[in-house]
Amino acid sequence: MASVVGTYARAFADVIMKKSNLLDPARILGELHTIEALFNESDQLRRVMENPSIPGQQKLAVLDAIAMRLVTTRQVRNFIAVLTDHRRLPLFSEILKQLERELDERQGFAEAQVTSARQLSDPEKRMLEAEITRLTGKNVRAHYGQDASLLGGAMVQVGSTIYDGSVKGQLERIKEQLVEA
Repeated sequence: MASVVGTYARAFADVIMKKSNLLDPARILGELHTIEALFNESDQLRRVMENPSIPGQQKLAVLDAIAMRLVTTRQVRNFIAVLTDHRRLPLFSEILKQLERELDERQGFAEAQVTSARQLSDPEKRMLEAEITRLTGKNVRAHYGQDASLLGGAMVQVGSTIYDGSVKGQLERIKEQLVEA
């Protein structure tokens, strides 16, 4: 199913990034997250939209009512209609996550998880984000967390790459060197 998820995510990313559409990716993602929340909150709505015995025209009427109430773009409404018509609505959350990754990649963004021993000040966060940007060559969206077991410093994960500048990590590296010697 991963290839199906990727196919729909890439296709809709193409629509979003098409210059002639003049779409704001952040707005589109916001609309999609709102619809995702609506489906997650209402099992009855989700069952209706996923039920193959309910005619497509009735599903489209429900979708149109939702789109009008939420004031969604035509492209978001059409995307949900395609997912519904092709019976891919059960994969909606996965497709949305993949779409976010695809848009980040196309816009040159990278998600970074920063874990530090203590709360970082705003200037420290900016300095760290600038360094991550320099290392990765991408604009960074950092998410911060704390872990007192690090003792000091920070660990940064960007994708599958981990940059460990923590005291705990340094002590572990020293230990490995001593064991090898």
